[in-house]
Amino acid sequence: MPEEEDSYGKHGEPFKHDPSFKGPIQNRSCTDIVCCILFIVAILGYIAVGILAWSQGDPRKAIYPTDSRGDFCGQAGTPLENKRKLFYFNIMKCASPMVLLSFQCPTTQLCVETCPDKFMTLTKAYTNDKDFDYYKTFCKETVTRSMSLPDILRDRLCPSMLIPSKSFTRRCFPDLGLKGGVVTVGNSTKFEDGDGKMRDAKDLVDGVKNATVVMEARQVVMKIFEDYTHSWYWILIGLVIAMLLSLLFIVLMRFLAGVMIWIIIIAVIAVIGYGIFHCYMEYANLKNEPGANVTLQELGLQTDFTVYLHIRQTWLAFMIILAIVEVIIILLLIFLRKRILIAIALIKEASKAIRYMMCSMFYPLFTFLLLAIVVAYWAVTAVFLSTSNEAIYKVVNQSACVHSGENCDHANYSTSKMKADCPESECNFAFYGGETVYHKYLIALQFYNVFLFFWCANFVTALGQMSLAGAFASYYWAYSKPGDIPTFPVFSSMGRSLRYHTGSLAFGSLILAIVQIIRVLLEYLDHKLKGAQNKFAKFLLCCLKCCFWCLEKFIKFLNRNAYIMVAIHGKNFCASAMNALNLLMRNLLRVAVVDKVTDFLLFLGKLLIVGLVGVFAFFFFSGRVKAFENTAPNLHYYWVPILTVVIGSYLIAHGFFSVYDMCVDTLFLCFCEDLERNDGSPARPYYMSTTIREILWKGEVADQSASAALQPQDEDGALKNPQEKDEL
Repeated sequence: MPEEEDSYGKHGEPFKHDPSFKGPIQNRSCTDIVCCILFIVAILGYIAVGILAWSQGDPRKAIYPTDSRGDFCGQAGTPLENKRKLFYFNIMKCASPMVLLSFQCPTTQLCVETCPDKFMTLTKAYTNDKDFDYYKTFCKETVTRSMSLPDILRDRLCPSMLIPSKSFTRRCFPDLGLKGGVVTVGNSTKFEDGDGKMRDAKDLVDGVKNATVVMEARQVVMKIFEDYTHSWYWILIGLVIAMLLSLLFIVLMRFLAGVMIWIIIIAVIAVIGYGIFHCYMEYANLKNEPGANVTLQELGLQTDFTVYLHIRQTWLAFMIILAIVEVIIILLLIFLRKRILIAIALIKEASKAIRYMMCSMFYPLFTFLLLAIVVAYWAVTAVFLSTSNEAIYKVVNQSACVHSGENCDHANYSTSKMKADCPESECNFAFYGGETVYHKYLIALQFYNVFLFFWCANFVTALGQMSLAGAFASYYWAYSKPGDIPTFPVFSSMGRSLRYHTGSLAFGSLILAIVQIIRVLLEYLDHKLKGAQNKFAKFLLCCLKCCFWCLEKFIKFLNRNAYIMVAIHGKNFCASAMNALNLLMRNLLRVAVVDKVTDFLLFLGKLLIVGLVGVFAFFFFSGRVKAFENTAPNLHYYWVPILTVVIGSYLIAHGFFSVYDMCVDTLFLCFCEDLERNDGSPARPYYMSTTIREILWKGEVADQSASAALQPQDEDGALKNPQEKDEL
């Protein structure tokens, strides 16, 4: 007992017996009012930022290519509706370093229906009416047959030559290839330029390479976007399957908690085992395939991730990773086998609580809806902010010009002084930018958008945790179950949380959001410093990232338990966090032995659902099963919907299993507080059921002699007439 008293002294005073305490306090007052006001002001500012972004932004800038006049290629309802591709008059200009600075090739760009598919010069096309009619489709609208060839070239109304091209992110780039180690364009190694000179196809490589570097990221994003447009309904079906599986598991655990946990354990081992077997079969089947023995290091980074699935080393890596995970899980199950039995009993007790408040099983759907609104608002605002720049036009001239590269007014350029000084110059669209106050602070507005996204998302999660905690606490502290359990406990708890503790929810969410935004900034710095040679800076950045990751995990753990104490006692966030931390420290052994083992078992349940849905998604989208060959959509990257389904399935499973997780954590804290408030005597009876007491008693299993002295209980394990005095 002296050691226990010393522990109490180090970690605060234990809870005192209070005859009037019957669980979550009804008569409470508002907490953390300052933070509540700050959160409301921040939300109003967030709404103002959204309205400002929606009034200034134009998402078409992120979807459609833009020609030299600033018009969108392929935009519905315009003369360019059928002209979806962007054609460059002189692709060689794309080799200029200006491309990397302004994201625009300094040459005339035109919206066209199709890319050119043949070699042709303007000089030759002008001599043949049929060829000239074809050539005109790649010229400006003002070109007529009656115009002389020198006039067309002088006014740069047409390109000097056409080169066989292919559409690449809606842009026409030369159709380059490799034949016998020689660069080809179309099927030829040489082409005739506008001056009648024969040139090697390899001369085009540098220009196309720079343009490709600029457009590569956009190309990948557009392909991913197209994959989503072709597979979104199948992704939704996969997520619905994950939701139904999660709900089925939760319902079955209500009646067969022990059996379901063992089924989950065995099924997880079996699914991972099948994954190891499948990886081995893929590895063996690629043994004699040409090019399959190329190493990942030799292959390098590829935008088409399906390439990696044709390499033996990829499947070998997958097989090793799965084998390590399998071994770790099996070893944990062996060493924690006794604790697993205790955790299963605790989950059974949680099932009894959930049985009396079935609406708690569907509360995650409400949380999903709120999070979907938060994510949608953030994404839409981010898109409108990123596309709210103005079109910037710059002077482009083939020869020397004092105004070359300067900003110009496209509408009045023909009568401007710049045009008079440089008669051959043009005022072409360059990029989207702006120099107003709004445009100068666009980065700050994007930062505010991200920060409020974290804050609001954390607030929604915190609201769910506090609402469920209050409901399950009302179950624990009900002396007679279900008679003393309030009507609609989940909705009553959510009402108390919003009415009295919005400030506490905002306070905890704010602390977590600050840590998360710091982590985002550290990742941004890490991305910027990847090319740096300073070893100390890299080491320091790595340490900071690790420390803030650990800090985020700790704050999430602390917030979760603080919300439980707020839901029960109605105190402010800081006082509740301190009380929760002290209570956990006074029961540190139980936290490590029981609570975390329960978390591990619930994590296996999430892993099983993700594994089942992920395996189904893999065979469906990859076309490995013949029955799905004609059903599965044709995709650029089939890993896109698979990864989306896997991540979405985990989030859905996490949402549903979080009900059990929150129930276990709440019952655990209530049990620890019950031990300090009461002693099992007639004057101070325990509120815990015998089952919980046997599970979590300081000896981990109640002494058999003490159990024999227990009074009869009802079917839920509540004491009918507790008269005993239990001793440690």
